[in-house]
Amino acid sequence: MSTLENRPGIALLVIDVQNGVVAAGHKRDEVVGNISTVVGRAREAGVPVVWVQHNSEELVSGEEAWKIVPELDPRDGEPVVQKAYGDSFEDTVLESVLAGLGVGSLVVTGAQTDACVRSTLHGAFTRGYDALLVGDAHTTEDLSAYGAPTPDLVIAHTNLYWKYMDAPGRTAGTVETKDVTFG
Repeated sequence: MSTLENRPGIALLVIDVQNGVVAAGHKRDEVVGNISTVVGRAREAGVPVVWVQHNSEELVSGEEAWKIVPELDPRDGEPVVQKAYGDSFEDTVLESVLAGLGVGSLVVTGAQTDACVRSTLHGAFTRGYDALLVGDAHTTEDLSAYGAPTPDLVIAHTNLYWKYMDAPGRTAGTVETKDVTFG
């Protein structure tokens, strides 16, 4: 259980699944489909879905690149958190949104694996949240030309190390879409 007092709830976090972020994402359509499946399960279970959108010079609010991909459908009443840094908690209202919902555990999906997903996972964990990564519901683009591993290896490595992450009073791990339950 998380180290956050009186926060027994769980929420699904969908990070930066925006047109300009996932356009060149590894297995983009498969990953977006998996995220859609997990969103549907969360909604069926009455679990809050919290959307995160990155804002930058390349992702300007209101422009096409900034918008959530058309396959996903944030609904009225579902929180949408705007951010400017990798960690979705940094200088945003995410913590207050989750506190208001009584959430101490997160199921995490989104993009980019090696930037905002990792930063947010670590940010959540260090703040006392339990954090479960959906291993086939996050993606990144190919940055191997800049010295990074290929996207499949970035994703596999993130899944591997998050599977074994631990700390006092918190749980972490990795799960596949087919095994995600909200119960």
